[in-house]
Amino acid sequence: MANITEIPVTTIEGAPASLGDYQGDVLLVVNVASKCGHTPQYEGLQKVYDQFKDRGFQVLGFPANNFGGQEPGTEEEIAEFCTLNYGVTFPMFSKISVAGEDRHPLYNALIEARPSHTEHEGGSPMMKRWAERGREIEDPTAVRWNFEKFLVDRQGNVVDRFITDLTPEDPIVLTAIEDALGR
Repeated sequence: MANITEIPVTTIEGAPASLGDYQGDVLLVVNVASKCGHTPQYEGLQKVYDQFKDRGFQVLGFPANNFGGQEPGTEEEIAEFCTLNYGVTFPMFSKISVAGEDRHPLYNALIEARPSHTEHEGGSPMMKRWAERGREIEDPTAVRWNFEKFLVDRQGNVVDRFITDLTPEDPIVLTAIEDALGR
């Protein structure tokens, strides 16, 4: 398995980067989209970032257009949208693929390290709605929608993964962040 901290990525401004640039910090890696029903999670991501950033915590946003074409913009348009609408100050990266045959190596490594999701007690309401509609998930390890979250500890280990409908402010997510910060 590839070390996630060494996989090359690109900032939204076009500069080369890697998760290794945040060595020693706890990371919440999120695939984001500007035209999704979950887009208001940007606000929660910013709040969680503000709450914990002074303790060595980063939210890393990776725009992806894999689900319903909900991130059609250019990097410049995405950055402007995030700043103007949600006051995003956490690091954002260039658009990548998080699903399918062209999935970015970072997401291959994240999924390999954490193939299953943490969900609400009793299961994910979103996944229950999908099941009611007969929508099948071919690969249960795949990223299922925008705003899935991977939690990476200070040593670069993927320690948790949260289904889309677990918002950044959900006690399950906040507790996991606190635990990772305490390690």
